[in-house]
Amino acid sequence: MEILSSYNLIIGASIIVILSFWFNGVSKKTNIPSVLMLIVLGIILQYVLGYFVPNMPKFDGALELLGIVGLIMIVLEAALELELKKEKIIPILKSMAIALVGLVGSAWVAALILFQFIPEMTMQSAWLYATPLSILSSAIIIPSVSGLSEVKKEFHIYESTFCDILGIMMFYFLIGGLDPSEDSGVAGFAGNLLITIVIALVASYAIILIFQRIKSPAKLFLLIAVLLLLYAIGKKFHLSSLIIILIFGLVIANVKLFFPGKLATFLENKKVNQIYHELHIITLETAFIVRTFFFVIFGITIAISSLFSLSVALVSLLIIGSIYTIRFVILRTFFGSDIMPQLFIAPRGLITVLLFYAIPKEAEVANFESGILLFIIIGTSLIMTWAMIKEGKKIGTLLDEELVDDDILDIETLENKSINLEITNPISTEGESMEESDLEDSRH
Repeated sequence: MEILSSYNLIIGASIIVILSFWFNGVSKKTNIPSVLMLIVLGIILQYVLGYFVPNMPKFDGALELLGIVGLIMIVLEAALELELKKEKIIPILKSMAIALVGLVGSAWVAALILFQFIPEMTMQSAWLYATPLSILSSAIIIPSVSGLSEVKKEFHIYESTFCDILGIMMFYFLIGGLDPSEDSGVAGFAGNLLITIVIALVASYAIILIFQRIKSPAKLFLLIAVLLLLYAIGKKFHLSSLIIILIFGLVIANVKLFFPGKLATFLENKKVNQIYHELHIITLETAFIVRTFFFVIFGITIAISSLFSLSVALVSLLIIGSIYTIRFVILRTFFGSDIMPQLFIAPRGLITVLLFYAIPKEAEVANFESGILLFIIIGTSLIMTWAMIKEGKKIGTLLDEELVDDDILDIETLENKSINLEITNPISTEGESMEESDLEDSRH
């Protein structure tokens, strides 16, 4: 029987989805990121498939495709949860500033480390390799911070989403610099960004106004197909396509803000709300499936042997150390002493891998070990796991103390009530005593 037959692939894919769902449950109880479990599952499958399938096919194409779709779904999922209100302007701007400073600072230090320790690495290539290693993974962060306070959870959603978008823009800006004929400089980049925002707003308004009039119940995947089309066409024209996805998500999640006054008359509120809620569910489900297979396939493709290289460990540890040092300085500057567990929630993941595979051939460095990528992803994920477990125990202890305090208060309240009853109702007490004595006499 052929191992990679159609039915075996269906069975395998179904088991992976079931395990991923179970991993999510384990993650909520233990605070261990489900992504880490998926990578381990992929590594196990690598050895199992290697034993049964000597000439195992390459998954690079599938990994890139899953990464792009996953990236779009994750950003859209995050955008659909962001409420734009006056009172949230400061948190949004603060999160954006932290994301930008953290991204540039981490990339700069990582580039210096790579340039210093990896032979034949030019500074330009070092920046290109360092950028993916400096981008937070919203794919790991957003599902992992649900147990934090609303303010901290919101900060992580904003920060990771902005870091994804800014990191991708920075990466492709650096790629543009490789070819002098296509390099338009900072002014050209700013113009590109402005054009993207205008296209995104026009497309968002058009999509909402058109799709609210479509009567067919099967229109959500049509909407997703339109968004994927816009993203791909934008990439062909070297636009910051992820901005299109982000802005569409923000517009449909905040229609009252984007359709004020007379513009609101063009909306059919009931249908727009229905589109929003159904899109939110489909985006959530699709992101879950894509994320699952992306990290499992990544686990299948990675070379475990590179983790045991001394040079890989040294470079990786230096970069990881720089990530948390820079993050500590930034968070202390913006938030003061209340920086736990935010300091350690800085994992690398889907976008790091996706951009690593997008490095052009002319910028590739033969001496760069892919184990550095894996080491940093696993290392930052484990550090986040430790911080989340510690925070979970802290919250549990505080809840226990609150419950104990509540119990003491309840006991004291009951005792006070009983004392008050004895004081305020002496007649009824005496009456009860007299009735009891009369009953005793009648028995005798």
